[in-house]
Amino acid sequence: MAASPVEQFEIKPIIPLELFGIDASFTNSALFMVIGAGGICAFLTFAMSRRSLVPSRAQSLAELSYEFIANMVRDNVGTAGMKFMPFVFSLFIFVLVLNLLGMIAIPAIWTPFTVTSHIAVTFALAALVFIVVTVLGFVRHGMGFFRLFVPEGVPIAILPMIVVIELISYLIRPITLSVRLFANMLAGHIMMKVFAGFVVALGAAGVVPFVVMIGLTGFEILVALLQAFIFSILTCLYLNDAINLHDH
Repeated sequence: MAASPVEQFEIKPIIPLELFGIDASFTNSALFMVIGAGGICAFLTFAMSRRSLVPSRAQSLAELSYEFIANMVRDNVGTAGMKFMPFVFSLFIFVLVLNLLGMIAIPAIWTPFTVTSHIAVTFALAALVFIVVTVLGFVRHGMGFFRLFVPEGVPIAILPMIVVIELISYLIRPITLSVRLFANMLAGHIMMKVFAGFVVALGAAGVVPFVVMIGLTGFEILVALLQAFIFSILTCLYLNDAINLHDH
């Protein structure tokens, strides 16, 4: 019997652990997050350990990634937002690596698991962004941060309705930010699994599904890159709201 397309998203305990009645087991999801974070630290440390005027490929990749995010923050938040560049860079590279780890499969050795296909993970990242932005807004502007919900030039008659709409749109940011990443990664991997099943089931006759599978793999790699970029640039826009309010 063929495996279900959603079986690949099942969280499985590796080291069972219960603390105060709460399941705190070390799971395959946690393992991939540790691998992702460890891989990032190892790569950046290796890439920058022997810096030179003529950079190696690893150094070039690390510097290009850094400059890409630095320019993104500078263009969307301004120079005042550069102190948050490490935060945005960490989010971008972490989401990107987790997305790409879910694309790597080595038969009989490595079974891929896409951490960002779980809403709990993406919501935790989105909630972190929301909390940082909200705290920053109040620290920087005090109660004046509420001006974010009062657009300039709005007629008094409809101002209460606009304020309510702006407030709701602000409060649902963690949901929209997390669902966008989660849904794209989930849907893409389910589709890949379905076509992979067609290839296996049809055998020699599965040429067409195999070709489609190759195309979907390339498309999913693009989606992995794009979703990391979207998550990061939305974070920049939210930081811009907290730092500059309506002055943008």
